[in-house]
Amino acid sequence: MDAVQTDPALPADAVQAFNAANADFRAGHWPEALAQYELALAHASMESAALQRARCLVRMGQWMPAREAFAATLRINPANYSAWLEAGHLCRQMGELQQAMGSYQRAIDQVPERYEAPLALARVLELGGNWEVAQRAYQHAVQAASHESQARVREVHHHMARYRMERGDADFALKTLEAALQVRLGPQQNGASVNEDAEIQIDMGECLMRLGCTEQALAVFSAASGAQRESTLARLAALSYRLNLWTDAIAVSRRNVALHLGSPWAHWNLAYVLNECWQIEEAEVALLQAQKLAPMPGAREMRASMAMRRGDADAALLQYQALAGEPGAPAALGSTMAMCSLYCDKLDAQAVADLHRTLFAPLGAGARARQSFVRDPLDGRRIRLGLVSADFHHHHPVNILMQPVLRELDRSRFEVFVYFTGTSHDEQTQRARQRAEHWREVSSLGNAQLAKMMDSDGLDILLDLAGHTDPQRIQLYAQRAAPVQATYLGYPASTGLPNMDWLLGDALVTPESADTLCSERVLRLPGTVFCFAPEADYPYPHYDKSHANRPLTFGSFNNVPKLTPRTLALWALVLAAVPQSRLLLKAPSLGDATAVQALGKRLQALGVDLARVEFRGATPLAEMMAEYADIDIALDPVPYNGGTTSLQALWMGVPVVTLRGHSFVSRMGASFMTAAGLPQWVGEDDAAYVRVAVERARDRQALLALKQGLRAHLQALPAWDVLQHTHNLEAAIAQMCAA
Repeated sequence: MDAVQTDPALPADAVQAFNAANADFRAGHWPEALAQYELALAHASMESAALQRARCLVRMGQWMPAREAFAATLRINPANYSAWLEAGHLCRQMGELQQAMGSYQRAIDQVPERYEAPLALARVLELGGNWEVAQRAYQHAVQAASHESQARVREVHHHMARYRMERGDADFALKTLEAALQVRLGPQQNGASVNEDAEIQIDMGECLMRLGCTEQALAVFSAASGAQRESTLARLAALSYRLNLWTDAIAVSRRNVALHLGSPWAHWNLAYVLNECWQIEEAEVALLQAQKLAPMPGAREMRASMAMRRGDADAALLQYQALAGEPGAPAALGSTMAMCSLYCDKLDAQAVADLHRTLFAPLGAGARARQSFVRDPLDGRRIRLGLVSADFHHHHPVNILMQPVLRELDRSRFEVFVYFTGTSHDEQTQRARQRAEHWREVSSLGNAQLAKMMDSDGLDILLDLAGHTDPQRIQLYAQRAAPVQATYLGYPASTGLPNMDWLLGDALVTPESADTLCSERVLRLPGTVFCFAPEADYPYPHYDKSHANRPLTFGSFNNVPKLTPRTLALWALVLAAVPQSRLLLKAPSLGDATAVQALGKRLQALGVDLARVEFRGATPLAEMMAEYADIDIALDPVPYNGGTTSLQALWMGVPVVTLRGHSFVSRMGASFMTAAGLPQWVGEDDAAYVRVAVERARDRQALLALKQGLRAHLQALPAWDVLQHTHNLEAAIAQMCAA
């Protein structure tokens, strides 16, 4: 930002307004700063005020006015390097790559000895696939940086590597990061470079993980953990958590606290990681320590998250609602509240639907009209289908259920574009990428950029696979990014979003009688809405006579937030009605002794003898699947039924007692069991739920016979035939496009 003006030729009013604007700008008060810069410009044609005005508009998200403000700055001084450079950045953000290139080239023309513009130009040229010219621009940036210092050269390489990671080119990025590490620094710089090395190593580790080189990645992460800087260690911990390296994430966060005991943010980051890793009691201690050192604006939100993780969604929702009324509430809070409401015992289906509509109705203001999309007639060409997801990774439920569909989609009928909004990459991401005709890495793109890309791709229909789960793109859909928009798989409820045209369900999760609960039109797939056809081989347990003679074991592998007071009360009644039966509970948080103690107290308060209850923590997926052999009957939670967990249980020979609720999320179990030809396992109310559990537990021989042949039985049914399910989905997509 420009210094305070002292030019005596400037009017005093202009100087006063400019100085006040600078103070507001430094404080992040963009509207106030904008008003003062405009006042200064009203008194004098000030180049610095014009540039700062453009910067305010960028920060306020007013992109078209910002473009005009940069143009106004350049009318005052056509040689303003910063204006050309930042106008280029803005054009790139808006998806206007040609205009961005032109702006960057004009910046280079003004000051060719600076590195920022050629580096930015190289980035945009690579986005456009112009590799040869991009390489020349990149070398220009390196050469310009070399006139400053070797540290600057390393910085240029590192930036370029990150741009390549953004594009999803991990191999190219890795080579660039290696070049960065090879830059020789002077003696003074070498002594302080451990943190800079670690920053590069963190990115190298992520590239290696994306390339499937796990052991090499872990070695690089280990080297990076020797960093001293707080922000570097916090970044390493966050990435480790994102890559499912929970133990490493916690260890790095603890080291960060040990090195920076007086930093509230070190304690805050430890609290965050512990909470995300389901070590809630210790997370609360770390949060309290952070708050002792400084006010923590996000403390209420984290405590609401803790309440959710303890299974008290009603208390969590109250905290989120209180937070929503405060200034500076998180942008994603609406989606967090919507998701939370699905778990609440105290909200009926209508209240949940009303909350969704109330939260998101304003997002549709000024949306693009469907009629504004110009597309060729569908006759004689493939449907251009866009899929939006962050979840093609690890063992995410969306990945498990969607990979076989992506494999089977008829490419003669559909041209498939996957817009990957995530940042976690592994072999599953690579598999999805190979199956998509067009793969777009878009995690770094804003909604406006992404909408422009989708329109350029000429999509006929956009399929959202996330709903309100994080990271969501609800504003993209509310403003309309395709002629037809539908939601499927990722969110078991109506989204409440304006301009979300369709919700894919089935006759049980979305019966016609519940259409008024949905803000979308409902299209019902035959059978069940989800098809479980795992690509991994999970050996089927050998159920022999010993299984009929052991104490009967009920079980649930659902996360603790689903274990609401109503759910636990039902399970307590089941245990009381089936003497000598046991309950096996498995969830990520139950690897933490304090979480086990807390859940145990809730069960004891309901009269459950904890000697009959076994708690298990997280294990790798293959091991978890094998553990289903230890359960005789699964108990479905309410109101948020098991989704993938129930399908996994059935696949491993474990039938599920469930309750037919009043909305999508509370009718999934009924859908699965009915599609499995086992409607007798579905209760119509709480009393019937308990009665079904008791009746099914009574005849151990019949139960054993069912368990022995359950997978073979499922494989003979249409709902477990992924090819048929994909054909059904293809027909639904065609129907939505034609409607």
